[in-house]
Amino acid sequence: MMLLVDAGNSRIKWRLVGETVSASGACTHDATGELAACLETPGITRALGCNVAGPGRGEALAALLARRGLAMEWIGASARRCDVHNMYTHPARLGPDRWAALIGARGHHPHGALVVMAGTATTLDILTADGRFVGGHILPGIALMRATLGDSTAHLPTMGGHYRSLPRDTADAIVSGCLNAQAGAIERVFRRLDDSRAVCLLSGGSADDIAPLLDIPFRRVENLVLDGLHRIARAA
Repeated sequence: MMLLVDAGNSRIKWRLVGETVSASGACTHDATGELAACLETPGITRALGCNVAGPGRGEALAALLARRGLAMEWIGASARRCDVHNMYTHPARLGPDRWAALIGARGHHPHGALVVMAGTATTLDILTADGRFVGGHILPGIALMRATLGDSTAHLPTMGGHYRSLPRDTADAIVSGCLNAQAGAIERVFRRLDDSRAVCLLSGGSADDIAPLLDIPFRRVENLVLDGLHRIARAA
């Protein structure tokens, strides 16, 4: 049995897999009790993960696993892995979560895809039909957009509000503007895919907020990063 860990900026997502998925969950970096309890499951022989939360949090997770006799294997990006070719100018500088998500996406869809991870940041990565990651974009996630407005302007609300096509309230206007910015960026980048079978694979904590606004073919995927880690582990 194997533990897969996605240590993101805001949360830790994890999945315990054998022949099938036997458990999964998410927690903040300061509340790892559920993950610690999961580690008591008999038969875990390997732990594979990616970390974008910084060295300190990575070391804390590794120490948590070490107390259960497990060594944490952190992945990094490379020029090629599984059936994905990384065309970043410096392949190793691609974020490990983006790299894992691309590998996960390739397992879901064998044609062109826009791989969207909507979390603390939103990443839009283009994967061609022949498995080449040709480039991507990074923009602030919805919460960061709202926080920036609150920090940089006076008297603008940072909480509340709902999406409206024609907002007539300041809080609604902020929510609607942030969501339209996300959806518009996704649709604009998707149009660069010259593939009639291309889809947008949409994952991350804000995916359900963005999905209703998209006017492109898309598929909601629960956690592309963990899916990619699973593919990497099986290939190894």
